Amino acid sequence: MTDFATLGLAEPILKALKQQGYETPTPIQEQAIPYLLEGRDLLGLAQTGTGKTAAFALPILHHIATRPKKMQRYEVRALVLAPTRELVSQIGDSFAEYGRYLRFRHAVIFGGVGQNRQVEALKNGVEVLVAAPGRLLDLMAQGFIDLSVTEFVVLDEADRMLDMGFIHDIRKIMAVLPEARQTHLFSATMPSSIDELARSLLKEPALVQVTPESSTVERIRQAVLFVNGDKKKDALLMLVDNDRVERAVVFTLMKHEANKVADYLNENGISAAAIHGNKSQGARERAMKGFRDGSVKVLVATDIAARGIDVDDVSHVFNYDLPNVPESYVHRIGRTARAGREGWAISLCEAEQRAWLHDIERRIGKAVPAVTNHPYHSEESRLSTMPPPVLGGGRRQGRRSEKGQGRGRPSAGRSEGNAQQKMRRRFSR
Repeated sequence: MTDFATLGLAEPILKALKQQGYETPTPIQEQAIPYLLEGRDLLGLAQTGTGKTAAFALPILHHIATRPKKMQRYEVRALVLAPTRELVSQIGDSFAEYGRYLRFRHAVIFGGVGQNRQVEALKNGVEVLVAAPGRLLDLMAQGFIDLSVTEFVVLDEADRMLDMGFIHDIRKIMAVLPEARQTHLFSATMPSSIDELARSLLKEPALVQVTPESSTVERIRQAVLFVNGDKKKDALLMLVDNDRVERAVVFTLMKHEANKVADYLNENGISAAAIHGNKSQGARERAMKGFRDGSVKVLVATDIAARGIDVDDVSHVFNYDLPNVPESYVHRIGRTARAGREGWAISLCEAEQRAWLHDIERRIGKAVPAVTNHPYHSEESRLSTMPPPVLGGGRRQGRRSEKGQGRGRPSAGRSEGNAQQKMRRRFSR
């Protein structure tokens, strides 16, 4: 069995990995690191949670350790681009952890906060800079960043950067980089836009592809509940108010809805925090810190903000709103079942989102099992004029009464209480 030592990494890096309990590389690390140590360009197709950050960070740190170089004012030796503030911060933390026994300087830069501290960190040059494209271009224009000697460039989550409209920023940045550089491009998917970008930026790259989306989906237990829009908060509370839900991410489509859902859960005794683009950087960092240390049980997020959520022990993902893009569903539920673990992905579907569920089922290659024996089931939401998915759906169930259900926690009626208990057992196995 391959271990990190056999990959030829420098001793200080091996020491840091051992201290963190990392013994054997993940598939993408095992396949990518040898190519990157050789100096090859690389196209890596892998989702978040496969260990791809270490796959590019460890070779970069190895080169820094074995080929030290004094950095001059504002110079950058290795540049990592990522789409969100959260992901930029997490990648920066990973470099700090893996390189804790190395002498090197690194910095993270992103928008939404003042630039003074970031400029100060860059003043004497850095070996590693992790950046969001917008802030990077701002500081370059002001003369605070020098990419003329940059040797390593990483584009992480390139598909998401393109989705967010960063393609022009990326091309501006790449245009000023030296021709003699090593470029790594990582993406969860391979649409034509990524293929075109890779062809224009990479030179005879090695291709590494691990954990296809379908295999990630297979490890996740999925379910859908058909619920009217005015009952979704009650249904979500019923699901998360369960000791077996250790750490959960709830997805909404809109930022204001994320705030409302988080407030509702907090009002009903479930510790929750919202994270989205309108939150200040300080608020987002506090929410992520609480989520990691367990003081926040539920993180309510929009799709863009959630791309920076890299926490291994998320037990459940709840889609409060289904996404209107099937690929987003795969990205969302990939927050759970990390590092070989199993996890639950449970979606609430109202009538207006029925067509989106059909698209998702076609995308993942199977029908999402429907659960109807719960207090908030809506047959109107379950049935629609849309044609059924090619793969078929669950069996049609009889109509259930929704009498006696108001706002807040469900009533304490016997039949309703029994149904909730069954639901908790079902989604906790």
